Amino acid sequence: MQRERPHSHPLALALAASLIVAGCASGPRAPAEDTERDGPGDLPPAQLMDVPDAEPRVEMIRTGGPNKPYAVFGRAYVPVTTDQPFVQRGLASWYGRKFHGRPTASGELYNMYSMTAAHPTLPIPSFARVRNPANGREVIVRVNDRGPFHGARAIDLSYTAALKLGLLRGVAPVHIERLTHDEIRDGSWRATPTPGAGTSVASVAPPVAPPPAAEATPAAAEPAAAQALPITQETARARVPGAVGFWVQLGAFKAHDGAVALQQQVMRQLEALTPLLAIFNEDAVHRLQAGPYATREDAAQAAQRLRSLFQLAPIIVQRR
Repeated sequence: MQRERPHSHPLALALAASLIVAGCASGPRAPAEDTERDGPGDLPPAQLMDVPDAEPRVEMIRTGGPNKPYAVFGRAYVPVTTDQPFVQRGLASWYGRKFHGRPTASGELYNMYSMTAAHPTLPIPSFARVRNPANGREVIVRVNDRGPFHGARAIDLSYTAALKLGLLRGVAPVHIERLTHDEIRDGSWRATPTPGAGTSVASVAPPVAPPPAAEATPAAAEPAAAQALPITQETARARVPGAVGFWVQLGAFKAHDGAVALQQQVMRQLEALTPLLAIFNEDAVHRLQAGPYATREDAAQAAQRLRSLFQLAPIIVQRR
């Protein structure tokens, strides 16, 4: 049986945060008792693996209702209210009978056997491709609820979506990509994207400009082939002698391929950051970092912007 969900139902939390859900006249329902166990239901329908994915369609994004800023457990969330690309790598969980039949943030009733999902900041409604990198499976879901609000979890899937992805055993990494209105209109969303890796990347703001202290060569001035190659510790030291200064670490990996994959994903999403990226291989750990910055304050400012862009928790590292 699925583990107890450590957070209350998204709508109950939204109610506590004074988030009014338009279209739900009776208001959000109270959360289930903590002793109530979540799970797949006693008699799940047969052939759930054959349930079709959500069919993407263009739906208007409202600035109010479920897309209003809100706070849960002392943390503020600002939902995206414009039609823009969004790519994220994070942990997925799922929710089942404990919330089956209850209103979602959109006002619709949650159906654990349909292809839906909850996300803290994606526009409601949205359509997203969710991929399980462990087995290559992917599904299209309709985002109509808020959550999860627990640690580093990025998305809560319906029971059927989790089943089709092979994620019913617990929390697992996934790759999330929102389908834009243009992609839905022209049908390009049907093309399978190149999966990314790392923690998360979200195209929600202008690129971070290289700081003056780095004196980096703009990415556009580099040969196209060079931009696709990993920037290693050696090239970083050649670019900035000694690589001395403050660096913003975006991720650390046991496998070098993981650092390279995240680096290439960042390069695709934020071209202006390309000349500042380097992979440092130290103590059998491969660290993707951006820099160097002349002062800790400069690095902190960059980290703050990267935190909002990437939806991760970058750390500052000083190299002497």
